[in-house]
Amino acid sequence: MPLPFPPQQVQVLRTLLHCTVNKELSRGRVLHARILRDGSFSFTHLANAVINLYAKCGHLAEANLVFDNIVHKDVVSWNCLINAFSQQQAHSSSSHVMRLFHRMMACTTVPNAHTFAGVFTAASNLADVSAGRLAHALAVKTACSEDVFAASSLLNLYCKTGLVAEARELFDEMPVRNAVSWATMISGYASKEFVYEAFELFELLRREKEGDNENEFVFTSVLSALTCHVFVDTGRQVHSLAVKNGLVCFVSVGNALVTMYAKCGSLEDALKTFELSGNKNSITWSAMVTGFAQSGDADKALKLFYNMHHSGVLPSEYTLVGVINACSDVCATVEGRQMHGYSLKLGYELQLYVLSALVDMYAKCGSIGDARKGFEYIQQPDVVLWTSIITGYVQNGDYEGALNLYGKMQMGRVIPNDLTMASVLKACSNLAALDQGKQMHAGIIKYGFSLEIPIGSALSAMYAKCGSLDDGCRIFWRMPSRDVISWNAMISGLSQNGRGIEALKLFEEMCSEGTKPDSVTFVNLLSACSHMGLVDRGWVYFKMMFDEFNIAPTVEHYACMVDILSRAGQLNEAKEFIESATVDHCLCLWRILLGACKNHRNYDLGAYAGEKLMELGSPESSAYVLLSSIYTALGKWEDVERVRGMMKTRGVTKEPGCSWIELKSLTHVFVVGDNMHPQIDEIRLALKLLTKVMKDEGYQPLLDPLLPEIISNGLKDQEVSDEIQLRVCGGL
Repeated sequence: MPLPFPPQQVQVLRTLLHCTVNKELSRGRVLHARILRDGSFSFTHLANAVINLYAKCGHLAEANLVFDNIVHKDVVSWNCLINAFSQQQAHSSSSHVMRLFHRMMACTTVPNAHTFAGVFTAASNLADVSAGRLAHALAVKTACSEDVFAASSLLNLYCKTGLVAEARELFDEMPVRNAVSWATMISGYASKEFVYEAFELFELLRREKEGDNENEFVFTSVLSALTCHVFVDTGRQVHSLAVKNGLVCFVSVGNALVTMYAKCGSLEDALKTFELSGNKNSITWSAMVTGFAQSGDADKALKLFYNMHHSGVLPSEYTLVGVINACSDVCATVEGRQMHGYSLKLGYELQLYVLSALVDMYAKCGSIGDARKGFEYIQQPDVVLWTSIITGYVQNGDYEGALNLYGKMQMGRVIPNDLTMASVLKACSNLAALDQGKQMHAGIIKYGFSLEIPIGSALSAMYAKCGSLDDGCRIFWRMPSRDVISWNAMISGLSQNGRGIEALKLFEEMCSEGTKPDSVTFVNLLSACSHMGLVDRGWVYFKMMFDEFNIAPTVEHYACMVDILSRAGQLNEAKEFIESATVDHCLCLWRILLGACKNHRNYDLGAYAGEKLMELGSPESSAYVLLSSIYTALGKWEDVERVRGMMKTRGVTKEPGCSWIELKSLTHVFVVGDNMHPQIDEIRLALKLLTKVMKDEGYQPLLDPLLPEIISNGLKDQEVSDEIQLRVCGGL
């Protein structure tokens, strides 16, 4: 049979193929120069071999240049370049593939199955379903759609773009399937969390006894579908089958098993599998580190990363993300900064996932300045990054900053997700900014969010905290499901707005629906009892915590009980309760008792509580002021001077009181003795008129002997008008 090209070129072609397989680029360049010198470049098969050489060696620009210089291009010429660029996965490379394919069609070169395999891969990289469908139609027309490689690439396109129904239809019509086809379809189901469909397909593969197709790719695909604790037994069965088939020796299968057990919450099995893995790579370590971090075992995650580092395995960016998240969970700022430095050293800091994790870590650790620096470094932050920084501001108490960031996010036309809206609603709640909260509610409707958790919980809590209880209740009962956080928010809102009886009734409904209360629930219940003076009911709830729900009382619960007893005038009982407390309460319990003693004018017990605070080194100015005033009332002037001197020596200063009111979408802030407000004269005039009306109606101020100088002149001297009076008159 005659050769399709001159015999003297056979050796050149063979050498080119050898250089391509072994990636001997320098020798290949010499051959390319010889081909140009001898005038052999006009032979298309040699030119195609040169394109393939440069492409396989990663020099796509040179491959493209050789391609452009070919006069008579055949389908192999186009395929060499199309497949080379499609395998790069980058957006620009995939876009170039689509342009090449259009040029190919314009040149009337008929594509074959290899062409379509590359085009479908590029469309998959671009997530361009429309282009993929057009190419699919052309593949059917040219009878290339039944090729297993082309069909598998098309299957991957449909699965990656979420069109699993169309993918399954194509899969069922394939006359021949290989392991890639099965693995792709199973992975498609796994990506959409269709666990049962993925496992049924895996069982179908085994029933059809296509043993050659039960390879490591199929097993890693089916294991990736098992991501919930209810599927851990199924995962164990797949694990046993992998051992039986001798596939656990593959690193990819071992990694998938570790990941599966970790995601299913079976960390003991994950750790055993990890320790038995003979050839651990960065993915193996990353799977185990991430597993510990996601399950809340941050300390174990950090320790494992330390071992990984000392074993000489370099982490991937995903490993670093897992470790940084572990630092976030335990507020390990020092270790988090070390991970930041390590990511810089490895060149991962500019990776979006790593930078997002760093922003989240700094925000959760309270370093909001560092978080903001990392956030501003990114040119086009996505919704995840916006949510991280907004949530960080909320967690650190900068609610106005959080709302300002949300405004910038809107200006950038970034669509928020449910977590973004929940954080912004929390900011509105803490600012009691009802108008802005209503705007957020309108945004929730605009973006089509449902009242599922967490949005429903945050929205009902916002209305409740802003005093709009009817709206809050309406949202609460419209929620399709309610968790303990939702119940807590509503109970707290009712309690704080003087509807304590309704709060206690809501707790009964919560229990009847089968929702188990947590420690926050009992803080809200005890707070309601405190406001209503229900001492006996408070004791019932305090004892119920441990007896019925095995919840150990914390300092917040003890504080509520002290407040209940103090408000009811049972000050000695409160003192005995504090001294019998089994938790480390530091200062707060004595501070509550001190304030109660002042209100009930039990100065001797107040002095006792105040001296306890002095012994503990209280940093609160109010404790010193109250104790000093109590000693004034008792006529103990030496003790007055001693307390004031102690306050000065310790550097304790009194912060001025601050209050605010929202009027016509503007927030007006007032401090004690405020003279900065632009309408301060009109406000003070309104205060003076209101005071006169009150006195004419027979109102007499309740004089407190603790503050004789201030109280006696309080209604006469405008300069001592506190911020609450100014706020009320400003609103009028």
